[in-house]
Amino acid sequence: MSSIIQYFSAGRQSGKHTMPFVIILLTVTALACVSNLYLPADSALHVSTYSITLLGKYLCYALLALAVDIIWGYCGILSLGHGAFFALGGYAMGMYLMRQIGDRGAYGNPDLPDFMVFLGWKELPWFWHGMDQFWFAMLMAVLIPGLLAFVFGWLAFRSRVTGVYLSIMTQALTYALLLAFFRNEMGFGGNNGLTDFKDILGFSLQSDTTRVSLFALTALVLAVVFVVSHKILSSRFGKVVLAIRDAESRARFIGYRTDRYKVWLFVFSAVIAGIAGALYVPQVGIINPGEFSPINSIEMVIWVAVGGRGTLIGAIIGALLVNYAKTRFTAILPEAWLFALGGLFVLVTLYLPKGIVGLYTQLLSKRQPPATKESEA
Repeated sequence: MSSIIQYFSAGRQSGKHTMPFVIILLTVTALACVSNLYLPADSALHVSTYSITLLGKYLCYALLALAVDIIWGYCGILSLGHGAFFALGGYAMGMYLMRQIGDRGAYGNPDLPDFMVFLGWKELPWFWHGMDQFWFAMLMAVLIPGLLAFVFGWLAFRSRVTGVYLSIMTQALTYALLLAFFRNEMGFGGNNGLTDFKDILGFSLQSDTTRVSLFALTALVLAVVFVVSHKILSSRFGKVVLAIRDAESRARFIGYRTDRYKVWLFVFSAVIAGIAGALYVPQVGIINPGEFSPINSIEMVIWVAVGGRGTLIGAIIGALLVNYAKTRFTAILPEAWLFALGGLFVLVTLYLPKGIVGLYTQLLSKRQPPATKESEA
């Protein structure tokens, strides 16, 4: 176990040791899927469909944390608005799933979702057209967050907005979208959002096989994004991004257009968040404006801080641990969770500035004999 984590720590800059994580992730996923589908419910090794859905949600959050770590840990941009990109990807998937309901809704209208019939809409809004096609909906789940990130990043980074001012702007962005999507006239279901989904690509969302397939797909996407992100951040592009994080003025002085690097990394991060949102919605069965809440975006930052920013693997570990703790804690003391989350962030900031992965790396270096350290030097 220690050798595997050592691989992770050593590979945080070089990107050479991503395979151990990928192998563990896919192996655990395969075992959970087999246990759910082929072991009897009374078996001690059986993984329930509820647990599969919960694990799938955790992996979506891990993918989202990865997106935040890419922009914050490697480029030093503290975004408090990634919840917006996540929710936009989720709404794109939700719109597709609503169109698949057809005349099986409560009002039996084959063209309009139930909430539109209830609100007295006579025809489908123009931005809903094409969302009955899976490929088009998935394109929108990637394109809309990416386009929003490009426009926002182009305006902000060319104006050299940095630090806390940029963080406030990203938080204002997601809050503005929260208020907009709450309005019934926007055509996205108002405060109730989109729900009561029936199937995806013709497969029932209530089926155990579909749930397991979505969980496996999420794990596969997480593995692919993890590997691709390591490759990008270990390339020449990634080295320039690190230089911008550590000394942007110097990078600009030697001729790099730092704003362009920041814009494209911001877009890449937003696209990952949109994909996470698209995978999240069919597994939880609902998407509403609450996903735009600034509190959610702040939680994402805490996941990364707990795991260790600038490591990728730390963001994933932090997302899994914090959300598992949230599931357990809210079942016992739901009102106290936000206080516990705030306390956790304070403790991590004061005593674990490099997160769990950084703490393990530090402890590992102390355990190494002096001769080993000198030979490595």
